[in-house]
Amino acid sequence: MRDAPQSSAKLTPEGAPHTGHRDRLRARAREGGLGALPDYELLELYLFRSLPRADVKPLAKALLARFGSLQAVIAAPEADLCGCPGMGAATALDLKLAHEFALRAARAETHHRTVISSWSALLSYVRVALAHEPREQFRVIFLDRKNQMIRDELMGQGTVDHAPVYPREIMRRALELSSSAVILVHNHPSGDPTPSPADIEMTRQIIEAGRPLNILVHDHLVVGRQGVASFKALGLM
Repeated sequence: MRDAPQSSAKLTPEGAPHTGHRDRLRARAREGGLGALPDYELLELYLFRSLPRADVKPLAKALLARFGSLQAVIAAPEADLCGCPGMGAATALDLKLAHEFALRAARAETHHRTVISSWSALLSYVRVALAHEPREQFRVIFLDRKNQMIRDELMGQGTVDHAPVYPREIMRRALELSSSAVILVHNHPSGDPTPSPADIEMTRQIIEAGRPLNILVHDHLVVGRQGVASFKALGLM
């Protein structure tokens, strides 16, 4: 069942709201391409199907104002989306569906390819997965001997500025997966991807835990809304 329309939505006598505006926006999208539309109109187009009887322009603008960007809107937790006036559970789920499509498409670009040949795709994937997460997550990408991704797993999740990490657990899981190398990934919900002293020390501990097992740590990526920081590129490992 679709969410009920916003109480402020204006309906035509026939019950079809703002048909002319919707038709004009669809026509512009077909003629000029979706890429020519500003973010709020692209979001409007997406919301047309979720809320077929409501004026969704105010909602689209409100969502962008609250979360800051189109990517942040679809990455927002369902509970936060439902807290916006005019949003219901079904519409929030539709937006999460868009995020899952983007996540799986980005992940597919990294599969069956070495991390070296698909590094830009890997960076794109971790940005989609983590740049707008409200809580800190620590993930590990496990690689085989050809440096192809075996698995991307969540190894710790915590608060807005800390996620518990256990080096022995990471190495135990690497052995279970017959992984010969890993890439560490975590996010900074603050938005700034600059590694902290605690990040640097934790990375050192994981490298040391892998050394006697011949499990390499290729890199540690810190993801924030402002970008992705690479420990290797920064000379931190």
